[in-house]
Amino acid sequence: MSQSPPYDIAIIGGGLAGLALSIQSARAGYKTILFEREKYPFHKVCGEYISHESWNFLQDLGIPLSDMHLPQISRVMISAPNGKYIEHPLPLGGFGISRYTLDALLAGIARREGVQVREDTRVMDVVYRNNRFVVFTNKGEMESMVVAGTFGKRSNLDVKWKRQFTKKRVNKLNHYVGVKYHIRITHPGDLIALHNFKNGYCGISQIEDNKYCLCYLTTAQNLHRNKNDIRLAEKNILMKNPFLEQLFSTAQFLYEEPVTISRISFNKKTQVENHVLLIGDAAGMITPLCGNGMSMALHGSKLAFEQINDFLKGTINRFDMEQQYTQQWEKHFGRRLITGRILQRFFGNAYLTNFLISLVKPFPKLATYLISLTHGQPF
Repeated sequence: MSQSPPYDIAIIGGGLAGLALSIQSARAGYKTILFEREKYPFHKVCGEYISHESWNFLQDLGIPLSDMHLPQISRVMISAPNGKYIEHPLPLGGFGISRYTLDALLAGIARREGVQVREDTRVMDVVYRNNRFVVFTNKGEMESMVVAGTFGKRSNLDVKWKRQFTKKRVNKLNHYVGVKYHIRITHPGDLIALHNFKNGYCGISQIEDNKYCLCYLTTAQNLHRNKNDIRLAEKNILMKNPFLEQLFSTAQFLYEEPVTISRISFNKKTQVENHVLLIGDAAGMITPLCGNGMSMALHGSKLAFEQINDFLKGTINRFDMEQQYTQQWEKHFGRRLITGRILQRFFGNAYLTNFLISLVKPFPKLATYLISLTHGQPF
Protein backbone atom coordinates (compact mmCIF):
# COMPACT_ATOMS: atom_id res chain seq x y z
CA MET A 1 0.00 0.00 0.00
CA SER A 2 3.06 2.29 0.06
CA GLN A 3 3.12 2.49 -3.74
CA SER A 4 1.10 5.11 -5.58
CA PRO A 5 -2.40 3.96 -6.57
CA PRO A 6 -3.06 3.52 -10.30
CA TYR A 7 -5.33 6.60 -10.43
CA ASP A 8 -5.05 10.07 -9.04
CA ILE A 9 -8.76 10.84 -9.34
CA ALA A 10 -11.78 8.52 -9.53
CA ILE A 11 -15.17 10.03 -10.37
CA ILE A 12 -18.45 8.28 -9.62
CA GLY A 13 -21.12 9.47 -12.04
CA GLY A 14 -20.88 10.66 -15.62
CA GLY A 15 -23.24 13.63 -15.65
CA LEU A 16 -22.26 17.27 -16.10
CA ALA A 17 -20.27 17.62 -12.88
CA GLY A 18 -18.41 14.34 -13.31
CA LEU A 19 -17.54 14.81 -16.97
CA ALA A 20 -16.45 18.44 -16.46
CA LEU A 21 -14.24 17.44 -13.52
CA SER A 22 -12.71 14.56 -15.48
CA ILE A 23 -11.75 16.83 -18.39
CA GLN A 24 -10.13 19.39 -16.10
CA SER A 25 -8.27 16.63 -14.26
CA ALA A 26 -6.96 14.88 -17.36
CA ARG A 27 -5.81 18.17 -18.92
CA ALA A 28 -3.80 18.86 -15.77
CA GLY A 29 -2.00 15.56 -16.25
CA TYR A 30 -3.75 13.49 -13.60
CA LYS A 31 -4.62 9.84 -14.17
CA THR A 32 -8.40 9.96 -14.15
CA ILE A 33 -11.12 7.30 -14.25
CA LEU A 34 -14.87 7.92 -14.46
CA PHE A 35 -17.63 5.41 -13.74
CA GLU A 36 -21.07 5.73 -15.36
CA ARG A 37 -23.78 3.13 -14.88
CA GLU A 38 -25.50 3.96 -18.23
CA LYS A 39 -24.14 4.03 -21.79
CA TYR A 40 -23.87 7.28 -23.75
CA PRO A 41 -25.97 8.78 -25.19
CA PHE A 42 -28.97 8.48 -22.90
CA HIS A 43 -31.85 10.62 -21.64
CA LYS A 44 -32.23 11.75 -18.04
CA VAL A 45 -34.74 13.83 -16.12
CA CYS A 46 -33.59 17.44 -16.41
CA GLY A 47 -35.05 20.83 -17.35
CA GLU A 48 -32.28 21.22 -19.98
CA TYR A 49 -31.94 24.97 -19.52
CA ILE A 50 -28.46 26.33 -18.71
CA SER A 51 -27.81 29.83 -17.41
CA HIS A 52 -25.38 31.87 -19.49
CA GLU A 53 -23.04 31.94 -16.50
CA SER A 54 -21.76 28.56 -17.79
CA TRP A 55 -21.30 29.53 -21.47
CA ASN A 56 -17.58 30.36 -21.39
CA PHE A 57 -16.74 27.42 -19.13
CA LEU A 58 -18.43 24.93 -21.44
CA GLN A 59 -16.69 26.40 -24.46
CA ASP A 60 -13.35 26.13 -22.65
CA LEU A 61 -14.09 22.45 -22.01
CA GLY A 62 -14.49 22.01 -25.78
CA ILE A 63 -18.23 22.29 -26.46
CA PRO A 64 -18.60 24.50 -29.59
CA LEU A 65 -21.68 26.33 -28.31
CA SER A 66 -21.22 29.31 -30.63
CA ASP A 67 -21.42 27.02 -33.66
CA MET A 68 -24.42 24.95 -32.51
CA HIS A 69 -27.21 27.52 -33.12
CA LEU A 70 -28.84 26.71 -29.79
CA PRO A 71 -32.01 28.54 -28.68
CA GLN A 72 -31.22 31.60 -26.59
CA ILE A 73 -33.68 32.09 -23.74
CA SER A 74 -34.20 35.61 -22.41
CA ARG A 75 -37.68 35.59 -20.80
CA VAL A 76 -39.49 33.63 -18.13
CA MET A 77 -43.22 33.11 -17.71
CA ILE A 78 -44.78 31.76 -14.51
CA SER A 79 -48.44 30.74 -14.31
CA ALA A 80 -50.61 29.84 -11.34
CA PRO A 81 -52.99 26.85 -11.38
CA ASN A 82 -55.90 29.20 -12.13
CA GLY A 83 -54.17 30.62 -15.22
CA LYS A 84 -52.91 33.91 -13.80
CA TYR A 85 -49.38 34.58 -14.95
CA ILE A 86 -46.44 36.95 -15.08
CA GLU A 87 -43.71 37.37 -17.69
CA HIS A 88 -40.31 38.84 -16.92
CA PRO A 89 -36.92 39.23 -18.61
CA LEU A 90 -34.12 36.95 -17.43
CA PRO A 91 -31.27 39.35 -16.54
CA LEU A 92 -28.48 37.01 -17.65
CA GLY A 93 -30.52 34.60 -19.76
CA GLY A 94 -29.62 31.10 -20.81
CA PHE A 95 -29.77 28.52 -23.56
CA GLY A 96 -31.35 25.15 -24.20
CA ILE A 97 -29.59 21.87 -24.96
CA SER A 98 -30.60 18.28 -24.17
CA ARG A 99 -28.61 16.16 -21.76
CA TYR A 100 -28.72 13.43 -24.41
CA THR A 101 -26.56 15.66 -26.63
CA LEU A 102 -24.46 17.53 -24.08
CA ASP A 103 -23.40 14.59 -21.92
CA ALA A 104 -22.38 12.55 -24.97
CA LEU A 105 -20.30 15.46 -26.31
CA LEU A 106 -18.54 15.88 -22.97
CA ALA A 107 -17.91 12.12 -22.72
CA GLY A 108 -16.25 12.23 -26.15
CA ILE A 109 -14.00 15.10 -25.06
CA ALA A 110 -13.11 13.24 -21.85
CA ARG A 111 -12.03 10.16 -23.78
CA ARG A 112 -9.90 12.25 -26.14
CA GLU A 113 -8.21 13.88 -23.16
CA GLY A 114 -7.26 10.46 -21.80
CA VAL A 115 -9.94 9.86 -19.18
CA GLN A 116 -10.76 6.19 -18.64
CA VAL A 117 -14.53 6.33 -19.13
CA ARG A 118 -16.07 3.12 -17.79
CA GLU A 119 -19.68 2.93 -18.97
CA ASP A 120 -22.25 0.37 -17.84
CA THR A 121 -20.41 0.19 -14.51
CA ARG A 122 -22.09 0.49 -11.12
CA VAL A 123 -20.09 1.52 -8.05
CA MET A 124 -21.12 -0.59 -5.07
CA ASP A 125 -18.97 0.97 -2.35
CA VAL A 126 -15.99 3.23 -1.63
CA VAL A 127 -13.63 2.53 1.27
CA TYR A 128 -11.05 5.04 2.55
CA ARG A 129 -7.94 3.66 4.22
CA ASN A 130 -4.25 4.53 4.45
CA ASN A 131 -4.81 7.92 2.78
CA ARG A 132 -6.30 6.43 -0.37
CA PHE A 133 -9.53 4.88 -1.63
CA VAL A 134 -10.62 1.49 -2.86
CA VAL A 135 -13.58 1.73 -5.24
CA PHE A 136 -15.66 -1.44 -5.54
CA THR A 137 -17.70 -1.85 -8.75
CA ASN A 138 -19.74 -4.60 -10.36
CA LYS A 139 -16.73 -5.16 -12.65
CA GLY A 140 -13.94 -5.23 -10.11
CA GLU A 141 -12.09 -2.82 -7.84
CA MET A 142 -9.43 -0.14 -8.18
CA GLU A 143 -7.53 2.39 -6.07
CA SER A 144 -7.30 6.16 -6.26
CA MET A 145 -5.87 9.04 -4.25
CA VAL A 146 -9.01 11.19 -4.59
CA VAL A 147 -12.64 10.22 -5.16
CA ALA A 148 -15.40 12.60 -6.25
CA GLY A 149 -19.08 11.68 -6.02
CA THR A 150 -21.07 13.16 -8.88
CA PHE A 151 -23.84 10.57 -8.85
CA GLY A 152 -26.84 12.88 -8.99
CA LYS A 153 -29.99 13.27 -6.95
CA ARG A 154 -29.98 9.95 -5.11
CA SER A 155 -27.89 6.81 -5.46
CA ASN A 156 -27.25 3.48 -3.79
CA LEU A 157 -24.20 5.06 -2.13
CA ASP A 158 -26.36 7.71 -0.43
CA VAL A 159 -28.35 4.91 1.20
CA LYS A 160 -25.29 2.76 1.97
CA TRP A 161 -23.53 5.66 3.65
CA LYS A 162 -26.74 6.51 5.55
CA ARG A 163 -26.59 10.15 4.53
CA GLN A 164 -28.88 12.29 6.64
CA PHE A 165 -31.21 13.39 3.85
CA THR A 166 -32.10 9.75 3.08
CA LYS A 167 -33.40 9.31 6.64
CA LYS A 168 -35.70 12.35 6.65
CA ARG A 169 -39.40 11.68 7.08
CA VAL A 170 -41.67 12.71 4.22
CA ASN A 171 -41.95 16.52 4.18
CA LYS A 172 -42.41 19.45 1.78
CA LEU A 173 -38.81 19.17 0.57
CA ASN A 174 -38.56 15.49 -0.31
CA HIS A 175 -40.35 12.52 -1.86
CA TYR A 176 -40.81 14.16 -5.25
CA VAL A 177 -41.12 12.53 -8.66
CA GLY A 178 -39.64 14.02 -11.84
CA VAL A 179 -41.05 13.34 -15.33
CA LYS A 180 -39.58 14.47 -18.66
CA TYR A 181 -40.67 14.37 -22.31
CA HIS A 182 -39.28 15.80 -25.54
CA ILE A 183 -42.02 17.34 -27.62
CA ARG A 184 -42.71 19.56 -30.61
CA ILE A 185 -45.06 22.49 -30.12
CA THR A 186 -45.63 26.07 -31.18
CA HIS A 187 -43.99 28.06 -28.40
CA PRO A 188 -41.71 31.12 -28.31
CA GLY A 189 -38.10 29.96 -28.53
CA ASP A 190 -36.82 32.70 -26.24
CA LEU A 191 -39.27 31.93 -23.42
CA ILE A 192 -38.99 29.42 -20.59
CA ALA A 193 -42.37 28.79 -18.96
CA LEU A 194 -43.11 27.41 -15.49
CA HIS A 195 -46.72 26.32 -15.08
CA ASN A 196 -47.93 25.48 -11.59
CA PHE A 197 -50.49 22.87 -10.62
CA LYS A 198 -51.56 21.27 -7.37
CA ASN A 199 -48.43 20.04 -5.57
CA GLY A 200 -46.10 20.61 -8.50
CA TYR A 201 -44.96 22.63 -11.48
CA CYS A 202 -44.02 21.99 -15.11
CA GLY A 203 -41.29 23.66 -17.17
CA ILE A 204 -41.22 24.00 -20.95
CA SER A 205 -38.33 25.42 -23.01
CA GLN A 206 -36.70 24.90 -26.38
CA ILE A 207 -33.63 22.73 -26.96
CA GLU A 208 -31.75 21.81 -30.14
CA ASP A 209 -33.37 20.73 -33.44
CA ASN A 210 -36.54 22.74 -32.75
CA LYS A 211 -37.55 20.34 -29.99
CA TYR A 212 -38.81 21.30 -26.55
CA CYS A 213 -38.12 19.85 -23.14
CA LEU A 214 -41.22 19.36 -21.01
CA CYS A 215 -40.24 18.44 -17.48
CA TYR A 216 -42.37 18.50 -14.36
CA LEU A 217 -42.02 17.82 -10.67
CA THR A 218 -44.80 16.50 -8.48
CA THR A 219 -45.29 14.61 -5.25
CA ALA A 220 -45.39 10.84 -4.98
CA GLN A 221 -48.74 11.34 -3.27
CA ASN A 222 -50.18 12.94 -6.44
CA LEU A 223 -49.27 9.81 -8.40
CA HIS A 224 -50.56 7.51 -5.69
CA ARG A 225 -53.93 9.26 -5.76
CA ASN A 226 -54.08 8.53 -9.49
CA LYS A 227 -53.30 4.81 -9.27
CA ASN A 228 -49.61 5.53 -9.95
CA ASP A 229 -50.63 6.26 -13.55
CA ILE A 230 -48.65 9.19 -14.98
CA ARG A 231 -51.10 9.88 -17.80
CA LEU A 232 -54.05 9.84 -15.40
CA ALA A 233 -52.29 12.27 -13.06
CA GLU A 234 -51.54 14.57 -15.99
CA LYS A 235 -55.19 14.58 -16.97
CA ASN A 236 -56.63 14.98 -13.47
CA ILE A 237 -54.08 17.37 -11.95
CA LEU A 238 -51.71 19.06 -14.40
CA MET A 239 -54.34 19.89 -17.00
CA LYS A 240 -56.36 21.87 -14.47
CA ASN A 241 -53.94 24.66 -15.36
CA PRO A 242 -55.28 26.06 -18.69
CA PHE A 243 -51.78 26.50 -20.10
CA LEU A 244 -50.94 22.87 -19.42
CA GLU A 245 -54.28 21.70 -20.79
CA GLN A 246 -53.48 23.39 -24.10
CA LEU A 247 -49.89 22.15 -24.06
CA PHE A 248 -50.71 18.49 -23.44
CA SER A 249 -53.60 18.60 -25.92
CA THR A 250 -51.62 20.04 -28.84
CA ALA A 251 -48.03 18.83 -28.39
CA GLN A 252 -46.44 16.08 -30.45
CA PHE A 253 -44.71 13.74 -28.00
CA LEU A 254 -41.47 12.40 -29.46
CA TYR A 255 -41.17 9.22 -27.43
CA GLU A 256 -43.87 6.97 -26.11
CA GLU A 257 -42.92 6.85 -22.45
CA PRO A 258 -41.43 9.64 -20.36
CA VAL A 259 -38.14 9.49 -18.49
CA THR A 260 -38.82 9.43 -14.75
CA ILE A 261 -37.01 9.59 -11.43
CA SER A 262 -38.44 9.18 -7.93
CA ARG A 263 -37.56 10.04 -4.33
CA ILE A 264 -36.08 13.43 -5.16
CA SER A 265 -35.08 15.43 -2.07
CA PHE A 266 -34.29 19.13 -1.64
CA ASN A 267 -33.25 18.70 1.98
CA LYS A 268 -29.83 20.02 2.97
CA LYS A 269 -26.89 17.75 2.12
CA THR A 270 -23.22 17.58 3.02
CA GLN A 271 -20.49 18.33 0.50
CA VAL A 272 -18.03 15.74 1.83
CA GLU A 273 -18.91 12.22 2.94
CA ASN A 274 -16.33 9.62 4.03
CA HIS A 275 -13.61 11.88 2.52
CA VAL A 276 -15.39 11.79 -0.87
CA LEU A 277 -15.95 15.24 -2.40
CA LEU A 278 -19.56 15.55 -3.55
CA ILE A 279 -20.46 17.75 -6.52
CA GLY A 280 -23.66 18.67 -8.34
CA ASP A 281 -26.96 17.30 -7.08
CA ALA A 282 -25.06 14.92 -4.78
CA ALA A 283 -23.87 17.97 -2.80
CA GLY A 284 -27.16 19.85 -2.77
CA MET A 285 -30.08 20.14 -5.14
CA ILE A 286 -31.62 23.48 -6.02
CA THR A 287 -35.33 23.39 -6.80
CA PRO A 288 -35.88 23.11 -10.58
CA LEU A 289 -38.11 26.21 -10.65
CA CYS A 290 -34.89 28.20 -10.07
CA GLY A 291 -33.55 26.86 -13.38
CA ASN A 292 -29.93 26.71 -12.30
CA GLY A 293 -29.00 23.13 -11.39
CA MET A 294 -26.93 22.49 -14.51
CA SER A 295 -24.80 25.62 -14.01
CA MET A 296 -24.29 24.72 -10.35
CA ALA A 297 -23.02 21.27 -11.33
CA LEU A 298 -20.55 22.74 -13.82
CA HIS A 299 -19.36 25.49 -11.47
CA GLY A 300 -19.07 22.98 -8.63
CA SER A 301 -16.70 20.86 -10.71
CA LYS A 302 -14.41 23.86 -11.12
CA LEU A 303 -14.45 24.63 -7.40
CA ALA A 304 -13.67 21.00 -6.56
CA PHE A 305 -10.87 20.73 -9.10
CA GLU A 306 -9.11 23.80 -7.68
CA GLN A 307 -8.88 22.10 -4.28
CA ILE A 308 -8.06 18.65 -5.67
CA ASN A 309 -5.27 20.15 -7.76
CA ASP A 310 -3.70 21.82 -4.72
CA PHE A 311 -3.94 18.57 -2.75
CA LEU A 312 -2.35 16.41 -5.45
CA LYS A 313 0.44 18.98 -5.90
CA GLY A 314 1.09 18.72 -2.16
CA THR A 315 0.38 22.35 -1.29
CA ILE A 316 -2.52 21.45 1.05
CA ASN A 317 -3.43 18.31 2.99
CA ARG A 318 -6.62 16.28 2.67
CA PHE A 319 -8.31 17.98 5.61
CA ASP A 320 -7.70 21.41 4.09
CA MET A 321 -8.92 20.22 0.69
CA GLU A 322 -12.20 19.05 2.19
CA GLN A 323 -12.69 22.14 4.35
CA GLN A 324 -11.86 24.64 1.64
CA TYR A 325 -14.08 22.92 -0.91
CA THR A 326 -17.00 22.94 1.54
CA GLN A 327 -16.44 26.62 2.28
CA GLN A 328 -16.25 27.56 -1.41
CA TRP A 329 -19.35 25.52 -2.20
CA GLU A 330 -21.31 27.23 0.58
CA LYS A 331 -20.05 30.66 -0.48
CA HIS A 332 -21.22 30.25 -4.07
CA PHE A 333 -24.36 28.13 -3.65
CA GLY A 334 -25.62 28.31 -0.07
CA ARG A 335 -27.85 31.36 -0.55
CA ARG A 336 -29.28 29.97 -3.81
CA LEU A 337 -30.40 26.74 -2.15
CA ILE A 338 -31.98 28.53 0.80
CA THR A 339 -33.91 30.78 -1.62
CA GLY A 340 -34.95 27.75 -3.66
CA ARG A 341 -36.29 25.96 -0.58
CA ILE A 342 -38.34 29.03 0.37
CA LEU A 343 -39.77 29.42 -3.14
CA GLN A 344 -40.52 25.69 -3.25
CA ARG A 345 -42.95 26.15 -0.35
CA PHE A 346 -44.89 28.75 -2.35
CA PHE A 347 -45.14 26.92 -5.64
CA GLY A 348 -47.42 23.92 -5.94
CA ASN A 349 -49.83 25.35 -3.39
CA ALA A 350 -52.65 26.96 -5.37
CA TYR A 351 -53.41 29.70 -2.83
CA LEU A 352 -49.76 30.64 -2.19
CA THR A 353 -48.88 30.56 -5.90
CA ASN A 354 -51.77 32.85 -6.78
CA PHE A 355 -50.76 35.15 -3.92
CA LEU A 356 -47.07 35.28 -4.91
CA ILE A 357 -47.84 36.02 -8.57
CA SER A 358 -50.31 38.75 -7.57
CA LEU A 359 -47.68 40.19 -5.23
CA VAL A 360 -44.79 40.18 -7.71
CA LYS A 361 -46.63 41.25 -10.90
CA PRO A 362 -46.89 44.99 -10.07
CA PHE A 363 -43.24 45.09 -8.88
CA PRO A 364 -40.84 43.99 -11.66
CA LYS A 365 -37.81 44.91 -9.54
CA LEU A 366 -38.91 42.35 -6.95
CA ALA A 367 -39.03 39.68 -9.65
CA THR A 368 -35.53 40.67 -10.82
CA TYR A 369 -34.27 40.45 -7.25
CA LEU A 370 -35.76 36.96 -6.69
CA ILE A 371 -34.18 35.72 -9.92
CA SER A 372 -30.80 37.17 -8.92
CA LEU A 373 -30.90 35.24 -5.64
CA THR A 374 -30.96 31.92 -7.52
CA HIS A 375 -28.27 32.70 -10.13
CA GLY A 376 -24.59 33.55 -10.11
CA GLN A 377 -22.09 35.29 -12.35
CA PRO A 378 -20.03 33.83 -15.21
CA PHE A 379 -17.16 31.70 -13.91
